Amino acid sequence: MAGHSQFKNIMHRKGAQDAKRAKLFTKLGRELTVAAKEGGDDPDSNPRLRTAIINARSKNMPKDNMERAIKRGLGGGGDNNYESMRYEGYGPSGIAIIVEALTENRNRTASEIRTIFTKLNGNMGETGSVSFMFDHMGHFHFPFASGSHDEVFDKALDAGAEDIESNAEGHNIYCSREKFTSVREDLEKSLENLESSALIWKPKTIEIIKDEEKAKAILRLIDALEDNDDVQNVYANFSFSPELEKIIT
Repeated sequence: MAGHSQFKNIMHRKGAQDAKRAKLFTKLGRELTVAAKEGGDDPDSNPRLRTAIINARSKNMPKDNMERAIKRGLGGGGDNNYESMRYEGYGPSGIAIIVEALTENRNRTASEIRTIFTKLNGNMGETGSVSFMFDHMGHFHFPFASGSHDEVFDKALDAGAEDIESNAEGHNIYCSREKFTSVREDLEKSLENLESSALIWKPKTIEIIKDEEKAKAILRLIDALEDNDDVQNVYANFSFSPELEKIIT
């Protein structure tokens, strides 16, 4: 998916700065804590925890950090009660944006997200205002080392996946939300090096941005949203034109 792959480039375009890395580990840890609290510390019987562990490992989160986060979820330190929230709205050039957050204070987080939208030429709407423009589905990313496009396509199809897209970063496999766990289990058996696994919001159509100033305005909003401590994921229905991508990224 163009939009999702673009976000990966955007998130990492400034390099692995220490502050960014620490914030990333905090967000990964929060997801581990919530997953463990909801379903226990056994990844084999807790799909959300298994997904969180896969993603934390793919970002090179230290094992000790992961274990402490899981322990917090089991009541071994910290008493924050996080809840999942989703915010929707429009950004510059009318792009649709979905923001996923984990927060222990929904009023504070909603206020902060609304302020970010307002200050950076966006508009936060009601739940459902843009999500109809996305499909909520499973996503798995494998590197090229896992196999050729044809090899991965055949194994993904056998596992029950709906689509596969290969690009410069590797293979992106998509499945329905309902089949997420079963497809992941089959892919882990038939393919090696699973790098990420998540339920994502995949845009049904992509808005191609060709103007550099508009692109910069969009990136300022995306950066500010991702920088918020409570925000876990940001999705939007845009991509850059090939010419603009060379300049921006």
